[in-house]
Amino acid sequence: MEQSWKQAKAVFAAALAAPLAWLVVFFVAPMVIVWAFSFGQNQGLTEIAISGTFHNYARAIAPLYLQIFLKSAWVAGLTTALCLVLGFPVALAITFAADRAKTWLLLLIMLPFWTNLLIRTYALIAVLRTEGYVNMGLEWLWKGGGALAALVGLKPLGAFQPLELLHNNFAVVLGLVYVHLPFMVLPLYAALDRLDRSLLEASLDLGAGHLRTLLRVVVPLALPGIASGVLITFIPALGAYLTPDLLGGPDSQMIANVIERQFKRANDWPFGAALSFVLMYLTFIAVAIQAVLAKRTPEARG
Repeated sequence: MEQSWKQAKAVFAAALAAPLAWLVVFFVAPMVIVWAFSFGQNQGLTEIAISGTFHNYARAIAPLYLQIFLKSAWVAGLTTALCLVLGFPVALAITFAADRAKTWLLLLIMLPFWTNLLIRTYALIAVLRTEGYVNMGLEWLWKGGGALAALVGLKPLGAFQPLELLHNNFAVVLGLVYVHLPFMVLPLYAALDRLDRSLLEASLDLGAGHLRTLLRVVVPLALPGIASGVLITFIPALGAYLTPDLLGGPDSQMIANVIERQFKRANDWPFGAALSFVLMYLTFIAVAIQAVLAKRTPEARG
């Protein structure tokens, strides 16, 4: 007779003990310490007194830092929207591809995860810099256009001026989309792959057309996947540090870069901890909103 997990409590506890201890020691305990720091203040260079003050949180919502929070949310929202617009057709194409092609397409989507983020970011720098591949290609086209103009007797185009594609907001958004696009495609594919194909055939048979079927049938049924993709794209983009640090300029820094400076350069750990937890509270709010929206979908109610 098979024994359920409820009856085998000792075995279950033994299997749970090691990962639970790891989680408590290396995740929960450090988080609690940093959370306590957010209610403290510096005393000297190395000591922090936990006084229960909310001064750090009051500083965190001051206009200067609130503006950085809002800008970070705007950049993360724009990144998420672009990932959704680009990722939905890709996920749809993978869903309706042949089985053999589907495997290779999914492999291509997951391939960036096999390379370190730092290496991928430096590769993007090589593409976007002044002497990078984009400007080299544009210069080649410019020279070709100049040669063609001279051939037909028109005025020469003049010297090529390379585009400033790095160290600005454009580079940050492009880099974030490049990094986070797979996080959007995979949940969308998981939702679209579960669709009942007979509903699509019925919609087309009733004369709805492909575009109307997409908007009135496919998108509503894929809402759980869209919500999951938006959530797991928006949250990492909101807390992104490396991409704005390497691709952005002085006006392109996000809240994670400010937090890093508080811990390392300013040596103001209490304020950095308060900023970190304000960011975490916003993350919890986003997760709660996603959970509420998921419960309101027809699939969740059914």
